[in-house]
Amino acid sequence: MAGDREQWTSKIGFILAAAGSAVGLGNIWKFPYLVGENGGAAFILLYLICIAAIGLPVVIAEILIGRTAQQNPVGSFRKLSGGNPFWMSVGFLGVLTGFIILSYYNVIAGLCLGYVVESVKGSFQGISPIQAGVIFQRFTQSSQTVIYHGLFMLLTGGIVYFGVIKGIEKSSKIMMPMLIVIILVLIVRGITLPGASRGLVYLLKPNFSLITGQTVLKALGQAFFSLSLGMGALLTYGSYLSKRDNIPTSALNIVVIDTGIALLAGFMIFPALFAMQQPPDQGEALIFNLLPPIFNYIYGGYIFRILFFVLLCLAALTSTISLLEVITTFLVDEYKFKRKTVVVIGGIVVFLLGIPSALSYNLLATIKISGLTIFGALDYLASNIFLPLGGICIALFTGWFWGRKNALVYIHEGSERTPLGLMKLWQCMVRYIAPILIALVFLNSIGII
Repeated sequence: MAGDREQWTSKIGFILAAAGSAVGLGNIWKFPYLVGENGGAAFILLYLICIAAIGLPVVIAEILIGRTAQQNPVGSFRKLSGGNPFWMSVGFLGVLTGFIILSYYNVIAGLCLGYVVESVKGSFQGISPIQAGVIFQRFTQSSQTVIYHGLFMLLTGGIVYFGVIKGIEKSSKIMMPMLIVIILVLIVRGITLPGASRGLVYLLKPNFSLITGQTVLKALGQAFFSLSLGMGALLTYGSYLSKRDNIPTSALNIVVIDTGIALLAGFMIFPALFAMQQPPDQGEALIFNLLPPIFNYIYGGYIFRILFFVLLCLAALTSTISLLEVITTFLVDEYKFKRKTVVVIGGIVVFLLGIPSALSYNLLATIKISGLTIFGALDYLASNIFLPLGGICIALFTGWFWGRKNALVYIHEGSERTPLGLMKLWQCMVRYIAPILIALVFLNSIGII
């Protein structure tokens, strides 16, 4: 029941929790290596334009749907569409997508936790990138991937178990400031290294000759995926908002925090890379193969390496709790199960379903679906197909099916001082621009363009 539903106790609590759901390994890991592979500052500029065009409008739409209906994704679309089966299936798609993503994302989060332990043990002291790669291979070819996968799910479930206020909001108020402080500490250490200025130039001086059509599509894709759109997390968090909360300003704050942390991650990583005379286009090997040994060349590197992997764990944890909350809210709302029971059983189920992804690094690596490992197949299905489809449907629902009048009436609640012109600009973006751009992301992600 909506009357029994928990609500955020403060605006900052919601903003930090929602920003935490968006901030994840994509900000700290994927964004920097995309910047490195696509020309530095030129890619960053494109990314910021795409965030404004595609990210902010859909963030507002997703939060608005949740706050208006005060329900989980399925219940929200049922209530606002009058029980239309198609739109209810869109809500279910969001829950399913979050479930799939959590099952393998938690495995990567577990690897980060394992690397905190390895860093404390001193496993990376005095090694080369090649040796770091051997450690990664040995690490992932053992039962440790499953063990750390389970430990990270315990951390995630432990927070969600205590509910929205005592669990998610309270932990977000602790973890998000910690995350930002650690990034700032690592940035200060990186930019003070000899030769780091070349990394700053790389990030701040655009080279537009490197911009291609694919670069634009990658920037669009990262703008969409980095905000965790289409998986029901922001919708679910929005359902715990009161009618007094200003959605446009909250959404803007969420986007600014998420984007800011991605940019800070670039300033954290690239000055150190250039100082160590390492090429910036390292791709996915950047985090686990290259960065661990780089800290060996930095005074106090042992401590900074530990801080870095703690940072990754915090970023991952703020995302995994939002994904588990989507599943929990769905089962509590739709089937009236008790929250604590759902969290325990749901956490066990997600852990069990994640084991094949954990093992796909080694034992199940030969089991492939269309040339992909189980891990890769799940990631492709959720990220390349389900998320963009969910994003397109959210934009179309808000801009067209729900109706222009309904959307404007509900978004006006709590935001009476926001100029009507800005509201209409948002509506235009969510009706026309966002669906087209997300469709381009979808077509590119499945290899059509």
